[in-house]
Amino acid sequence: MKAATIRDVAERADVSVASVSRVLTGAGPVTETTRKKVMEAVEALQYVPHSGARSLSTSKTQTIGVILPDLYGEFFSELIRGMDVGARGLGYHLIVSSSHDDAEEASAAIRSMRGRVDGLIVLSPHLDAANLATSLAGRLPILLMNGGAGADRPSIVVDNHGGAVQAVEHLIATGRRRIAHISGPTGNLEAESRLAGYLEAMARANLPTTVVEGAFTQASGHQAAADLAARPRRPDAIFAGNDMMAVGAMLALQEAGLAVPEDVALVGFDDVPIAELVRPGLTTLRIRIAETGRSALERLVRLIDAAGAAVADTACEVVRPELVVRPSTDPATQARTASGDRPREAADSSFLKGENPQ
Repeated sequence: MKAATIRDVAERADVSVASVSRVLTGAGPVTETTRKKVMEAVEALQYVPHSGARSLSTSKTQTIGVILPDLYGEFFSELIRGMDVGARGLGYHLIVSSSHDDAEEASAAIRSMRGRVDGLIVLSPHLDAANLATSLAGRLPILLMNGGAGADRPSIVVDNHGGAVQAVEHLIATGRRRIAHISGPTGNLEAESRLAGYLEAMARANLPTTVVEGAFTQASGHQAAADLAARPRRPDAIFAGNDMMAVGAMLALQEAGLAVPEDVALVGFDDVPIAELVRPGLTTLRIRIAETGRSALERLVRLIDAAGAAVADTACEVVRPELVVRPSTDPATQARTASGDRPREAADSSFLKGENPQ
């Protein structure tokens, strides 16, 4: 059966096409009688408005573009989940693309979305890529996340430096003194900020530093921790630049016959879902990933709605990480779990229940 058109609805309701459009878009005044007749016709004909035609009349696509450095991993999955919740609540859809951490691919993704989306959210941990994004977007509203923040452009950044300081100070407070850091890759703004926080906190405590570079992947965390565990004077604590490296590090330490946290305490960053599922549960810096994603989406929609306003939103919003202490640094939290104080944490000595992280 041929799909009904807006003209079919107008004929059945005995009103003009313009009246049908005003009822469906809310773009103009209509009487209650007209509105009722149009909606009855829409229901009878099972009419579905054509999104392309609607975008021509409203100059909006009701679509948001999201460009990520990667599509793999729990962090990005959680972030997109939050954005999707926000988009659905506001009547928007998402188009998601990956730059594969490459400036040229990021520019290609941005160009492909122009004319197809009402605004862009760009996650870029590289300053050059962030500058490129803002220059290519033209008049398209754009929100930068997790790097490249600066004056005169709306952005959301995590206080990576402050979070790293919290991580190190927590380890020092538990009596650790040989604290190593598994960093993210060189050139990554988030990785460099977390490294700087580690170095500052260690210098403030007059403690020696040990840094092994990782790649924000579980495999790189595993390799780095295996290297640290094999050293004659191994660390008694590790601060990993993100949770996935911390998960890899935990497995490597256990394979080396070392107990976490008795022999080596361990802290991650981000609080991805797996952080509380590994055993022992991982102490980490929580940034409420899904909530941050939803907030970013809602803020971009406000930017879209306010396009052309005399006072533009150019603020840099800072997300402050929250230290979440779990058994990887504090064995007492495991005891409290067993007694029912923390029902979300299971008292289990296995690394990960029912799942091999390798």
